[in-house]
Amino acid sequence: MSWMFWVGVLVFAIGLIISLALHEAGHMWSAQAFKMKVTRFFIGFGPTLFSFRRGEIEYGVKAIPAGAFVKIVGMVPQDDDVAPEDEPRAMWRQALWKRTIVMGAGSAMHFALGTVLLWGTFAFIPFSDPARADEVRPEVAAVTQCTTPKLEVRDGRQVLCDPATGTPSAAKQAGLQPGDVITAVNGTPVTGWGQMSELIRAAGGRSTTLAFERGGVAQTATVTIPLAERVKQDSDVRTVEDITPDDIETVGVLGISPVIPKTVAGPAAAFGLTYHGVIDMVVNTFESLRRIPEKIPLLWAAIVGEERDPETPISVLGATRLGGELVERQEYAVALRLLVVLNFFIGIFNLLPLLPLDGGHIAIAWFERIRSWIYARLGRPDPGRVDYFKLMPLTYVVILIFGAFTLLTLTADIVNPITLN
Repeated sequence: MSWMFWVGVLVFAIGLIISLALHEAGHMWSAQAFKMKVTRFFIGFGPTLFSFRRGEIEYGVKAIPAGAFVKIVGMVPQDDDVAPEDEPRAMWRQALWKRTIVMGAGSAMHFALGTVLLWGTFAFIPFSDPARADEVRPEVAAVTQCTTPKLEVRDGRQVLCDPATGTPSAAKQAGLQPGDVITAVNGTPVTGWGQMSELIRAAGGRSTTLAFERGGVAQTATVTIPLAERVKQDSDVRTVEDITPDDIETVGVLGISPVIPKTVAGPAAAFGLTYHGVIDMVVNTFESLRRIPEKIPLLWAAIVGEERDPETPISVLGATRLGGELVERQEYAVALRLLVVLNFFIGIFNLLPLLPLDGGHIAIAWFERIRSWIYARLGRPDPGRVDYFKLMPLTYVVILIFGAFTLLTLTADIVNPITLN
């Protein structure tokens, strides 16, 4: 691992800490705007490294940089550390809409930060643009070592061939290398990836002559292009689990991946790309949350020595490692997009209606209001506030489940991490 990897790890870790600090700052700033009393804002947990006071708030940094926290006086009615003079400013006494905004402000900061980062990525940082693949000659980015004739999906992932025992790919047999530029297929000049791909797919089962340039020197190779099952190019499947027999066709497969041209959209065009990107982020985040239970066995399998499924969840440690690898490869746009993905995931996850998440507090506040409204319509006395102490057993169960899942992903990222190919 080069020094650039460790620079990437450090920068990515700082980015995560900043995003978590902004989450708590969102709670703090909105609470201050509504005249609630805020007494503490700290980055990190554990022993205090240093702190200082500005007005009625103590700011500081603690030794374990695993997040941040803010203390708002009287978050729940059962808080017993509210001074008599602070009672009017206690959070639980404020209007429902104010409490909802304060509790939702943390996730809002994640969404805002993610959106700004995504816009900045599109506006100023070169990113891979598959739509431009036909604007340049097809250059080889990587060579697949072997080819699977059948498309199989097992345990939610595509079954790949073993390079040690599988049939070498046509590209491997032809001696193609990263950096080679394909110039013709069976004498037909090619100018773009799409055109070349169509010629290869149609050449399945036949001997094919490839013309290519390596370091500016023209070369040729003749190889039989194998037939293999692949997803149709016009298919709209999003994951391998969604593949049906109607989505599969048997075509020729060379076994290479292209160098994707990079582009910078510019500040104006970035707005449209950001709009669609945010929608995709939200949809994909909910899909990821839905699929977490089915990924748990795959995480355990990775821990005990099986191949790590690249679509399994990762911990903060795993994300930081990937961020370092991306920076090392100078894939700055992809690294920023990974940080964007994490911000949207954390933001949406925190809104789940479960204690101790922010969404749990919001759900209880609205439950109290709806229950009071129903009791009033029935002519019965207001049952009052929810007793948080009675919910503690359920809260502990949620914490235990989240803790176990975090430990599982962290262990998998230590013993069998996801790495870039």
